[in-house]
Amino acid sequence: MNLRKELIELVKKYVLESENKEFYREPLVGFSSAEDPLFKNIKGNIGAEHLYPQDILPESKTVISFFIPFSEMVVSSNRVNEAVSTEWAESYVKTNALINRISEKIIEYLESIDIKAATIKATHNFDKKTLKSGWSHRSAAYVAGLGTFGVNRMLITEVGCAGRYGTVIMSQEISTDKRTEEEYCLYYKNGSCLKCVKACPVNALSPDGFDRFKCHHRLRDISKQFTDIGLCDVCGKCVVSCPLATIDK
Repeated sequence: MNLRKELIELVKKYVLESENKEFYREPLVGFSSAEDPLFKNIKGNIGAEHLYPQDILPESKTVISFFIPFSEMVVSSNRVNEAVSTEWAESYVKTNALINRISEKIIEYLESIDIKAATIKATHNFDKKTLKSGWSHRSAAYVAGLGTFGVNRMLITEVGCAGRYGTVIMSQEISTDKRTEEEYCLYYKNGSCLKCVKACPVNALSPDGFDRFKCHHRLRDISKQFTDIGLCDVCGKCVVSCPLATIDK
């Protein structure tokens, strides 16, 4: 049995066969060691509230990260005007549910072959006062080699930055992925672009930092417009404005 292959195929299966498959493109899956020193760096950058893999699963050996990229249809819908599109809001809610479901299926599969596993819910796992997360799915995906960060604080992968991330931690050690040496963000690459900064409706972004409180206030305002869909504190203008929101492999 090739466990890496089995896990990758499992994620692809549940994304490509989901009831909202038109929202997505083919997912990416990466693997990192639970002992990778970068997890200490993440805790140092985010804060004491950020967990180590061992805090979630004491027997942790490998961190599985997966990225579900949005389709061009979803991304384009949120570029039309200043308002957040219904498609973007709906994809956020449905993708979070899909990530949680995939994570549960991975755990079920692993436990069926006597491997311990645990997950962290897709979103809303942050401290209400600091707005800092107890687990950064994007940062874990960076450790797993799925991409590099842009000015918009999104992880830019080989298929773009528009999408959502999930994490499962397991007790089985398997081969890990090498981190990319390619710099995707155009500003970090050659000093150009900054379209994400210009697109932010509340000026929360700059090349030097990110005002998470301005951003969160905007997201809470938007969530009031979509109460019929679910809890969707979304915006995404800094994502869809990025020339690398979607990339064709």
